[in-house]
Amino acid sequence: MTEHIKKQLLEEIQKLEHELAHELPAEIKKAVALGDLSENAEYHMAKQRQEYVNARLGQMKKRMAELSLVNLANIPHDRAAFGSTVTVYDSSKEEEIVYKLVTSEESDVAKGLISTTSPIGRGLIGKKVGDVATIVTPNGKREMEVLKLITIHDEAAAATGSEQ
Repeated sequence: MTEHIKKQLLEEIQKLEHELAHELPAEIKKAVALGDLSENAEYHMAKQRQEYVNARLGQMKKRMAELSLVNLANIPHDRAAFGSTVTVYDSSKEEEIVYKLVTSEESDVAKGLISTTSPIGRGLIGKKVGDVATIVTPNGKREMEVLKLITIHDEAAAATGSEQ
């Protein structure tokens, strides 16, 4: 799962580095050739873009480093964590909901993919079957009872056809 995200980040990093090293210097050089830099919109826009690309590149490299630190051995086998599929009973909605805890890059609430950094994701982390999580969301407090839990380890075992 994280390998897919790492690949996407690496592709974006390469595009940004190319833009920073090749495209933007050419744009800035062209703009400088137009003369008077104080009122040169092309020059100012290229410099602003250069600052943005530099900042975005820094963010992407930091996120890549964070993802490199994910160690599956540190993910619990019996509690909700990154990669877990958690079935909960949401008492405020009076329904069962299935969530998969994923990275922020993969999150898609409509598909039940929630980030481990979202309020619901943070509330479910560390919970076992039978635990009740009280989660504060922008729409108010919600109580969710964990009905079923499939950890990333359970999924890996099922995929290889082995038991733990």
